[in-house]
Amino acid sequence: MPELIPVNILIADRTYRLKIEAADEEMVRKTAALINDKITEFKTGFAGKDMQDYVSMALLWFATEQNHTGIDQVKWQESSEKLASLEKLLDKALSGENA
Repeated sequence: MPELIPVNILIADRTYRLKIEAADEEMVRKTAALINDKITEFKTGFAGKDMQDYVSMALLWFATEQNHTGIDQVKWQESSEKLASLEKLLDKALSGENA
């Protein structure tokens, strides 16, 4: 049995302590980052909801994506482009510019 390592993963402002195989650490961290980015995207687009709503929307999006692409084929390039776009929106918002 492979040795498990402890990792702390932050999702939706909550920390989760997991024990995973060392070989899976990068994938788990990238998946958590993708989920958090989706939550942020939903928070930006749907003001006034609570965190549970954003997490639910991100979960539905993620499950739908996995259903379309297969669990081993997440579209990282597409996600990267979306994240870059989101980063620009956040930078504008933080600098006080109007959209």
